[in-house]
Amino acid sequence: MRVLVTGGAGYIGSHTVRRLLKKGHEVVILDNLSRGHAESVPPNILFEKADLLDKDGLKNVFSNHEFDAVVHFAAFAYVGESVENPGLYYENNVVGSYNLINAVNENGIKKFVFSSTCSIYGNPVTIPISEVQQPAPINPYARTKLMIENILGDYDESHGLKYAALRYFNAAGCSDDGSIGESHEPEPHLIPLVLFAALGKRKSIKIYGDDYDTKDGTCIRDYIHVNDLADAHVLALEYLDGGNPSTVINLGTGDGYSVKEIVNAAREITGIDIKSEIVDRRAGDPAVLVADNSKAKKVLGWKPEYGLSRIIETAWNWHKNQKY
Repeated sequence: MRVLVTGGAGYIGSHTVRRLLKKGHEVVILDNLSRGHAESVPPNILFEKADLLDKDGLKNVFSNHEFDAVVHFAAFAYVGESVENPGLYYENNVVGSYNLINAVNENGIKKFVFSSTCSIYGNPVTIPISEVQQPAPINPYARTKLMIENILGDYDESHGLKYAALRYFNAAGCSDDGSIGESHEPEPHLIPLVLFAALGKRKSIKIYGDDYDTKDGTCIRDYIHVNDLADAHVLALEYLDGGNPSTVINLGTGDGYSVKEIVNAAREITGIDIKSEIVDRRAGDPAVLVADNSKAKKVLGWKPEYGLSRIIETAWNWHKNQKY
C-alpha cells in the first residue's frame, strides 16, 4: 500500500514509518516539524512539509500523491499544556484532524489508522482496562482524541470510511539500533526523566506521591515499547485492508510497573545510583492504569515483544549517546 503518515517525524510516527518500510509499503510523510524532528525522517523518503490547519497545503499533498491509506499521528500531546491552553488543542488536534479526515473522504480513501490514547478512559472503573469501559476523559487532550474518534465514527456511518483507533498506554523505549528515540521539549515521560537523572541532566527524579493503594505506594503504569506500537499500526492497516469493520483497540502489555520499580530497574541497567525524592501527588493521577490487551491479540494477531528491561535498555542506549 501507499500510506500517508501524518506526524511521521515524531516519536511514534518515525518508528512506525520504519516498520511500514520494512514490510514493503510505500510511505509519504506529512509533518510541519513544529514538534517532530527532521533528523528522524529516513533518507530518500517522500516528505511533505505541511500543516493540517492549512487546507490549501493539505489539498496540494493529496493532489501530488495517490494514497491507499492514512496513519494519523500528528497532534499535540501534553496533558498539562492542554489544561493551560485548551484552545490550542481543540484547534490543532480536532480542527486539523477534521481537515485531514475530510480530505481523505474527498479523495475516496477508505482506510484510516488513528493514534488515540488510554487517557480517553479517565479514572478507570475496572483494572485492567478493556475497550468496553465507557470513555470519561478528564483533560482537554483526552477530550480532543475522543472527539476525533467520534468524527471517524460519523464518517464511517455516512461515507464508509473504515478506521482503527488505537488507544495506547505508556509509550516508551527507542529503536534497537539507537538511530531514533524519544525527544520531547519539555519531556513529560517517566523513563526518559529517570535516565536524565542518570546522565546528570537533572539532580534527581521526582516521585509524585508514595501513598497510593498500590504495592509500594507509587503509581502503576503499563509501559509499551514504541516498536510494539509501530507493529500494531502495521497490523491495523492489514486488518482494514482485509475489508474488516472499524474498531477501537487498546495497546498495552497488560503488565503494570510502579514508579519505584522503574527507578530501580533503571539503576540496575545503567549501573548508576539514580537519586529520587518523594513529592506531593499530582492532581488527576490515577493509582493504576493497565491495559486489557486481549482484543489486540485476537483481532490484530498482535503480541508485544519487549519487556520492561529491554524497553529501558533501548532508551538508555539512545539517551546516553545524545548531546544534552
